[in-house]
Amino acid sequence: MRFLPVNLTTLLVELADLDETLALFASLEADPVQGIVDMVPAARTLMIRFRAEKLTAERLAGEIATRNLSARIAPSEELVEIPVRYDGEDLADVAELTGLSVDEVIRRHTESTFTVAFCGFAPGFGYLVGGDPALQVPRRQSPRTRIPAGSVALAGAFSGVYPQASPGGWQIIGTTPEKMWDLSRDPPALFQPGHRVRFVDLAKRPVTVAPAPVKAEDTAQPSAATAAVTLKVLAAPMPALFQDLGRYGQTGQGVSSSGALDRGALQAANRVVGNAAGTPCLEIILGGFSFEVSGRAVIALTGAPCPISILDAAGRMISAETYQPVSLEPGDTVTLGQAPSGARSYLAIRGGFKVKPVLGSASTDTLAVVGPAPVTAGAVLIVEKESGALASVSLTEAPAFAFPVPGETVTLDVVMGPRSDWFTEAGIASLSGQLFQVTPQSNRVGIRLSGETALERKDKAELPSEGTATGAIQVPHSGQPVLFLADHPLTGGYPVIGTVAEHHLDLAGQIPVNAQIRFRPVTTFADVRPARA
Repeated sequence: MRFLPVNLTTLLVELADLDETLALFASLEADPVQGIVDMVPAARTLMIRFRAEKLTAERLAGEIATRNLSARIAPSEELVEIPVRYDGEDLADVAELTGLSVDEVIRRHTESTFTVAFCGFAPGFGYLVGGDPALQVPRRQSPRTRIPAGSVALAGAFSGVYPQASPGGWQIIGTTPEKMWDLSRDPPALFQPGHRVRFVDLAKRPVTVAPAPVKAEDTAQPSAATAAVTLKVLAAPMPALFQDLGRYGQTGQGVSSSGALDRGALQAANRVVGNAAGTPCLEIILGGFSFEVSGRAVIALTGAPCPISILDAAGRMISAETYQPVSLEPGDTVTLGQAPSGARSYLAIRGGFKVKPVLGSASTDTLAVVGPAPVTAGAVLIVEKESGALASVSLTEAPAFAFPVPGETVTLDVVMGPRSDWFTEAGIASLSGQLFQVTPQSNRVGIRLSGETALERKDKAELPSEGTATGAIQVPHSGQPVLFLADHPLTGGYPVIGTVAEHHLDLAGQIPVNAQIRFRPVTTFADVRPARA
């Protein structure tokens, strides 16, 4: 085993193969180590997040080093058949890479029985193993920005099906009409770890795919009988998103935590109005958001300091401050101007918004398409009726840091690893020795960066997919890094040179386009040494 640092509360255990990974995962589930929060199994690694107040990385490594990895997990009796139209745009390339004909590629793929080893990358995306070794092909050198939902693809020793449209670098050999991820199912993911899978060629054996059941949506408009107060959204130039502190415990289905990009600002907004710290808020980007309130309410705005103006029923215009409770009367219209600094603001209302959690959280995950729908103009938001659980409003909240402006340089602390040793000395030096521009292609999934010097790797070796943490600085073949934010994929196949320390993640979530980032390593990369019990 190797024990590799990810950040100050996450460890990556590298093992010999997938069997050892699954054996360690099963061992830790059967006999857990107190302090482990979450685990993400992958091809040859197990990523483990832990509580720093209960464990150190060295103690955790010591607990793991003595585990028996000889046990093998029996496959499930569940067999899932996936109908496929073998019409993928990379099918001919796969044939050329393997030295097989197109027909032979299809035959070998359909005659294989696969097993779902683990889920990751996106909700419902199962990494399938056990296929014909002749079909092992590398990822594309340049990933596509959009792969359609239902694409059947190959990469290395894995086969998989993209549950929804997303970026990706796998070789596409076909498409399926089967729905891989459906929140009306229990569980939503069609592929579960251990399931056996076979692919059926629709050209030879037509299969009828039953339409997914349509969930009845609640379209009833709120009324005075159902809610004390409503907010009618008048303008939302960029859709606002419901966010809370995140969605945990769903990694087995390939669902990452998501949650507010500036958790401190969200918690401060809730404290200002007297809500519990994790109550869902609206995450608003670039200002311009406007709404009319139907009754008396207390709101707060934190994060990026949008100017707040209130037009009352008498036609008077009133200004309000961020990080302070703001009282509203029936008919008041609130408009947020453009913030001069930062990127995201958080709107809380006393009592909280009445929003239905999805998989245990009200966070909207933009990559996974999990959570409440984005909030646009015309939406009517219901406010929960006040209860005795509310606290007094807080008058002492303040921003945790100065919000950056476009053109400014922001310094972020970085924990080196887990794959720093995949880069040359020059590549390591260029991570901290230059400024990286934040490009307009940045979003909640990650900040796409542009630097004068690409981060040089030692070679072009393929990295088996492994778990990635929020803050990971992943480096694709271009050498231009991507800084993963809260909606990042659960697993990735490009090396992570370092990870932004947790204490700077909120700051990273507030960096606007055209600002610059300087990475400041706070550790030197080295394997974690297990501490003896």
